[in-house]
Amino acid sequence: MAKTDIVTGLDIGSGTIKLVSGFKRLSFSQTSIPKEEEENIEISSKVKETAFGVRRGIVVDANKVSQIIAYLVEKSQEDSGKQIKEVLANVGGSHIFSRNCHGLVSVSRADQKISEEDIERALQAAQTFSLPSNKEILDILPKEFIVDGEGGVKDPLGMQGVRLEVDAAAIVGFSPYLKNSNQAILDAGISRIISLVPNPLASARAVLTPREKELGVLILDIGAGTTSLAVFKEGNLMHLAILPIGSAHITNDIAVCLKTDIDTAEKIKLQFGSCFQEKNNKKKARKKEQIKIKGESPEESLTFSLKTLSQIIEARIEEILGEAQKELKKLGKIELPGGVVLTGGGAKMPKLKDFCKRHLKLPSRIGAPKGFSPQIDDPSFSTACGLVLEGFDSAEEESSSRLKGIWSQVKKFFRGFIP
Repeated sequence: MAKTDIVTGLDIGSGTIKLVSGFKRLSFSQTSIPKEEEENIEISSKVKETAFGVRRGIVVDANKVSQIIAYLVEKSQEDSGKQIKEVLANVGGSHIFSRNCHGLVSVSRADQKISEEDIERALQAAQTFSLPSNKEILDILPKEFIVDGEGGVKDPLGMQGVRLEVDAAAIVGFSPYLKNSNQAILDAGISRIISLVPNPLASARAVLTPREKELGVLILDIGAGTTSLAVFKEGNLMHLAILPIGSAHITNDIAVCLKTDIDTAEKIKLQFGSCFQEKNNKKKARKKEQIKIKGESPEESLTFSLKTLSQIIEARIEEILGEAQKELKKLGKIELPGGVVLTGGGAKMPKLKDFCKRHLKLPSRIGAPKGFSPQIDDPSFSTACGLVLEGFDSAEEESSSRLKGIWSQVKKFFRGFIP
């Protein structure tokens, strides 16, 4: 057993800010293990703090956010005994969206073999669409490559052809908001931001299996201020959106309808909340049960029925799922055998899986991060854990590219000795 360098994921959420650091344990076993089961990330620190200065996934006060991040970094360093100088961070808010794009280039080599340079040029060509001056491309994700008119190619490297095309999804965001996030992180003493990753892509990395992505799946990450969603099919990102509505809106609804303060409303939601009214008689009787919350004085005491609470929660969950359904309709007729994977702090709502199955008419499950030790069962940490996994993915890609470059130089060197 050996361990690699620590990778840190920073999740800047509307309700809480989370920091997760981990290292990968390397096993030299000869057994062949599927990709989704071979992750073995040892958690060195996992910390969180209530968020201030973040509204609906957007950093609105960089100074407040920076102070919280600095505190979490210090706490994490104490836990792990390791310095944190670079992070992968999430980016949220409804200003993030995906856009389909297309690139076309001619293959440059005389032998018509497609090189990495050709692939890179095709992806660059796909980014030439017009955008407002205050928008910028965060990332571009290829869906398929087309070689001389033949589509469905996943990796065209080494194939022969004259013309190379790519269909891709470009992830776009509002520049001022992205700069706010960068400023908050760098002002906290972090020297480098490895990458800014949209919420649903980070969560998807932690909770979805390659098989689900291949079959077709919708991930719904219900946070405090936003609900992030992404649709995958045949292993590719088909659509991405971030809705400006989340589980904190349920708390607000409870506070308004039951005429109580926010803190009490949050406690009621966590202790008694459910978004699915059972049909059997025993459960019906329980729904009529009156719950009494004692206040500091008799006048401040609160009485409500579980049925009333369930109706309040259902109305808001229906709105969230309704908005998700609108996003799905943008894709036309698309089959999702992988169903819906619910994650984020809002996914802990009792009976949400059953309610979602009934409303969207798709199989549903709750997704928590996989491949971590100790195991993390809390879906609210999906984004932070996904960022850690993305960090290891990037490190492996860099290492692979470096090895290819060295091997190419070695072959070139020995070629000089061939008469």
